Amino acid sequence: MPKPKRCPWGDDDLLNRYHDQEWGMPVHDDRELYEHLTLDCMQAGLSWITVLRKREAYRQAFDGFLPRKVARFDQAKVEELLSNPGIIRNRQKIEAAINNAKCVLRVQKEKGSLDSFLWSFVRGETIHNERRSFKEVPAQTPESRAMSGALRAEGFKFVGPTICYAFMQAVGMVNDHLVDCFRHEELRRLR
Repeated sequence: MPKPKRCPWGDDDLLNRYHDQEWGMPVHDDRELYEHLTLDCMQAGLSWITVLRKREAYRQAFDGFLPRKVARFDQAKVEELLSNPGIIRNRQKIEAAINNAKCVLRVQKEKGSLDSFLWSFVRGETIHNERRSFKEVPAQTPESRAMSGALRAEGFKFVGPTICYAFMQAVGMVNDHLVDCFRHEELRRLR
């Protein structure tokens, strides 16, 4: 039986599993949304596979990405994280993740949930694009620029429009699987 056609991401097994099982799947759990947002922030300037390989170490270091726990991280915890070889040791990104956890709690209190706030930028539904090549995929869109501005207004950091678009792709707000990829139609049918 021939292998299903997938987006041309490369030959890495971990990356292929992520592509086949996660990328573009709609996420509505606040903890998972915070995890994805944090990991996309950590990716800034790096390749996604670098972050993906460190994901489990991040989950341990960041207490399962529970915003209420991460929001309580103090300066001693920041120093501990900076000495953790399992994660990307960038002070600004680590401090942004802690800051963003506090912002998540505030958004939950003021707007009901992180999920409803973030998904409002796509009117609560996945945008299914019809791209034939990754050359057609933009780095940012009007929706990601609007999300970036709103997140910044709420105090979030490391949430530029390009990071926001990568996040939107990851959590299924946007289906950017190429039209000839087997996942494109699978995700379209999830409606």
